[in-house]
Amino acid sequence: MRNTDIQTYFLPGEKLLWQGRPKQGFMASKKDLLLVPFSLMWGGFTAFWEVTVIRQGNVPIFFKLWGVPFVLIGLYLIVGRFVVDAFVRARTQYAVTDQRIIILREGWFAKVLTVSLDRLPALDLDQNGNGTGTINFGTDTEIGFGRRGGGMGIWTPALSNVPRFLGVADVRDVFNLIVRAQSTRVS
Repeated sequence: MRNTDIQTYFLPGEKLLWQGRPKQGFMASKKDLLLVPFSLMWGGFTAFWEVTVIRQGNVPIFFKLWGVPFVLIGLYLIVGRFVVDAFVRARTQYAVTDQRIIILREGWFAKVLTVSLDRLPALDLDQNGNGTGTINFGTDTEIGFGRRGGGMGIWTPALSNVPRFLGVADVRDVFNLIVRAQSTRVS
């Protein structure tokens, strides 16, 4: 993995206030309380459909192949999304500067997201009991498939279009640092 220094994206005179990475490995969210049962129902139904069609014997090949994409989608929803999410988070870096929030993703899903502290939308802190958590920069509009909406973000949080720091250790400290930096910038 190429590990670009996030500071290469700094503007002239920009000062680093905090730098970090998301939690590594498997990570579930509150949304998974609904998404996991749905994905199991989807996957179970599509597997049942495909097995039933294949066992019929004299069914045209079109009908045998029709269910394959749906079975593959089911496999992604059940297992693949967790693997992709962990893969993306392993290649993600975060930074807070005196001017901006920076999120750098490398690899297959490379992207640089920046949000100026002057134009920072609503902050949303979701803290777990162990001190880790997520900071969303803006509203969570992932339930749609619009351009700015979620896309894959509802199933794979690391690919969300909503800028966020996922699974950050000591998230409350980072949140407070951002609020202080924002108020200093506005003053």
